[in-house]
This record gives sequence, C-alpha cells and structure tokens, in this order.
Amino acid sequence: MSERTEQERGGAVAAPLERNIRALMARREREIAEAGLSERLSGAIADFTGSMWSVALHLVVFGLWILVNLGWLPLVPAWDPSFVMLAMVASVEAIFLSTFVLVNQNRLARIDDRRADLTLQIGLLTEYELTKLAELTAALARHVQGPGAVDPELEALTEEVAPEAVLDEIDRNRPE
Repeated sequence: MSERTEQERGGAVAAPLERNIRALMARREREIAEAGLSERLSGAIADFTGSMWSVALHLVVFGLWILVNLGWLPLVPAWDPSFVMLAMVASVEAIFLSTFVLVNQNRLARIDDRRADLTLQIGLLTEYELTKLAELTAALARHVQGPGAVDPELEALTEEVAPEAVLDEIDRNRPE
C-alpha cells in the first residue's frame, strides 16, 4: 500500500479516518432509509418547526389572522373577532408540534445512546490495548535493565482497569 502525500490527497485526512468517515456516513444513510414513515414524518416536522421558515410562516399566518379580525384589512371579512378560534388553533397546533418534537427527541436520544455505547466500547478497547503496551514496555525495560526498569508508575499502568469499579468510584464521589 503506497502512502499518498498530503498534496496528493488535496489536504484530506488520513486514509483510515477517511474510511471511517465513509463507513459512518453510509451507516447513517442506511439508518435514515430504514426509518419508518412515522419517524421520518415526525423528524421532518420537528426540523421544520425548529427553523426560521416556521417562525416566518407563523408570523404571516397569525399576523394576517389578527389584522383581518381586527378589521385592519377590510378586503377580507372578519371571521374570528374574539380570537377564540385563533386560540384554539394555536393550542391544538402546540399539542401536535410538541408531540412531534418529543418523538424526534426520543429518536435522537436512542441514537445518542448507541453512539455513547460505541464510544465506551472503543475507550475500553483502547484502555485494554494501552495496558498491554505498558506491560510490554515494562517487561522490555526489566529485560534490558534500562532506565525506568523499576518505575512504580509504569507498573501501575500495567494493571487492568475494571470499568464497573470506575463507575462505582465516580458514583461514590458524585456530589449529592
């Protein structure tokens, strides 16, 4: 496998990182394609609701509703002079929009949980690999009797860490 220079890559990231990015993007696209209609619909509605286009649309619709029913736009007859219908429409819309937003937040929370699990597994694997490297380094240092052959810090790094023990310690030290 030949190493491409930075210039040949056009300033791109390293090949393994590029591969990982492509794999994650493909996974994300596959998850979007496999999402059910209700998830896609609630996501689209929540996305629109959280946009400036939604704000603009609401300003126009509710603004016109108010202007017409106050009699300030005489071209259209007033249909809700007490604004009771406006209040009802706004209330029903708020119920549905909040439901769509919550459905979307639940979906995003599930995605975040999966990413956190992946990050944890990668971190645990990295810690295990680094512990094995520390063991190898300590063994090599003892074998050649070089500097640091008897380094207490290096010896401490060769001890495997139990994730559940770390979580227990975090819980014990967490302020109530």
